[in-house]
Amino acid sequence: MLGLKPIKLLPARERVASALREAIIQKKIKEGETLTLDTTAQELGVSVTPVREAFQILARDGLIELKQNKGAIVLGFNETTIREHYQIRAAMESEACELCCENKADLSAIKNCVDAATEALEHDDYSSFINYNQSFHYEIWRAAGNEKMEHMLAELWNGLSLGVQSTVEKYAKRSNEEHRAIYEVKKYRFFRRDWGTAVKFPERK
Repeated sequence: MLGLKPIKLLPARERVASALREAIIQKKIKEGETLTLDTTAQELGVSVTPVREAFQILARDGLIELKQNKGAIVLGFNETTIREHYQIRAAMESEACELCCENKADLSAIKNCVDAATEALEHDDYSSFINYNQSFHYEIWRAAGNEKMEHMLAELWNGLSLGVQSTVEKYAKRSNEEHRAIYEVKKYRFFRRDWGTAVKFPERK
């Protein structure tokens, strides 16, 4: 036993939006397909309310078109949609990390996520890892101390960012190594703003 604290997850609407966004990006849900509130809620095991809220999030992303009393129609995506999504998310995630360092935030919850994810991978428990991966990001957003940013990042969340040449197993192991490295640089008030070079922030007097 590691003596870990409970892992916090995103609100239901963001988890539903994430599941649908990932399915659309991976073309499991195809362009032109109709999504209904009841069917989607039943398949995801949630109530209709978070599905309705998730539809609104995805409509703002341009991935679906809302239809009155008919749910939504999938619009699909193109290279520009994907590039812009990740450009925005990368910029905001970077800012959140920088704020954690500048604010000298408590990193214990972030470390908890990394340790729990590591234990999950040691037991090949990739389903649990997905939750810990989500929680790692969520705790960084919370530690940044900017509620508006936290809310916006939660809406942009799309789960495991799998590439076409990657499996869940390979991605999970690489992702966990990156997360541990991010935690370590935060611990010493360093941060890779460009995700490649460590930058040390001056200590505040």
